[in-house]
Amino acid sequence: MTAFKTKLLISGLSLLTIASCSSQKAEEKPEQPNFIVFIADDAAWNDCGPYGNHNIKTPNINKLAEEGVVFNNAFLTTSSCSPSRCSILTGRYPHSTGAPELHMPLPANQLLFAGELQKAGYFTAVAGKYHIGPKRAEFDSIYGGSPSGCEHWVEALQNRPKDKPFFLWLAALDPHRNYFPNAIPEPHHPEDVIVPPYLPDNDSTRKDLALYYDEISRMDSYIGEVMAELKNQGVDENTLVIYMSDNGRPFPRAKTRMYDSGIKTPFIVRWPDKLKKGTSDALVSSIDIAPTFCELARADISETFQGFSFVPVLEDNDAKTRDYIAAEHNWHDFQAHERAIRNHKYLYIRNAFPELNASPPADAVRSITYQEMIKMHKDSELNENQLDCFIAPRKAEELFDLVNDPFQHSNLAGNPEYANALDEMRKLLDNWIVEFDDKVPENPSPDTFDRWTGEKLN
Repeated sequence: MTAFKTKLLISGLSLLTIASCSSQKAEEKPEQPNFIVFIADDAAWNDCGPYGNHNIKTPNINKLAEEGVVFNNAFLTTSSCSPSRCSILTGRYPHSTGAPELHMPLPANQLLFAGELQKAGYFTAVAGKYHIGPKRAEFDSIYGGSPSGCEHWVEALQNRPKDKPFFLWLAALDPHRNYFPNAIPEPHHPEDVIVPPYLPDNDSTRKDLALYYDEISRMDSYIGEVMAELKNQGVDENTLVIYMSDNGRPFPRAKTRMYDSGIKTPFIVRWPDKLKKGTSDALVSSIDIAPTFCELARADISETFQGFSFVPVLEDNDAKTRDYIAAEHNWHDFQAHERAIRNHKYLYIRNAFPELNASPPADAVRSITYQEMIKMHKDSELNENQLDCFIAPRKAEELFDLVNDPFQHSNLAGNPEYANALDEMRKLLDNWIVEFDDKVPENPSPDTFDRWTGEKLN
């Protein structure tokens, strides 16, 4: 064999070796996970079995928790429907999205993380409540559904192209008001509900909460159908599933508020292929979903994202990725501008319009719960913890000790023993305002509804 042929043979073997190694590396490249987000509409963080409410029928949410990780400190950036959803999907604080107030359409120039997943080869779809404005190209398919909003969830999963990883945004209308009897075959009984201390424990409240429970259970049944379909398709193991809500329950001192009853969300993550079962006390914000999904999908992590990936927490439940969360209250039926900073110890709230009472949303104002509370207030029948919505003027600052006051009833902003804590939380908020260019509007949106009847103003 000539020297020339020997060189050719060696070169050929080398190329084969390189190709073989490259092929092995390609085969070893991890499969991209699928993603599903189940998002409830107005469900409190603790209104399901995994967070302590065993009186409500949520067997499928319970199963997600048994097979996944339950986050005990997950929070939304606002307790208001469309701004919360826009915030999650863009990975940005509401005032940064250009759609900080209820029903504002998301500007076309705002990037959705679904689009980044598309670029990485994903099929994306939304089924149920859309509520972010005009249809976006970042979703390959968009389904509606009523009255639950969950009617086409399984269909969206079945119709996906089977040769691509997928992201499904499955958005319920449940348990948003209005409520109607017999939403489920076996309705909850008023005597079985758990009444929080900031609401009066009477027939009106219990009947209202029972109907609210029914809609959560209706949504839960659809979650079960989707999970069964995932197994039927053989993609259950590599599908990361999140169950969460967009804001607190549509009752007084909950939805639109900066307390845990408003901004805290259930957050259950199930991913059998990767996660160990358990709980995590790590602080997580809803704007952290965008960078997390993009990191796991090996998609671009946009510089527009304002959250932090919580992949380290998925790898180690004791890890942490942030020291505090921030949240906003902008116009939602009524004029408002509040900002909140929360860590494990304290919740700090700053109110730009303390002269206004803290009215619940208009649909909650019209509820049997609140109309009965108005009557009780006139008759001085509410206790101190149930007066919150009726106080005017309010304190411009609130500080709560979360360890000793989990329901945030006792404002410590004027307590000298907490002066250092107050100063620390003020600085955190001041720095956040500067970092994210937040401002109090010079011409705030006025009330659109009457604060006491819930009727639309002319």
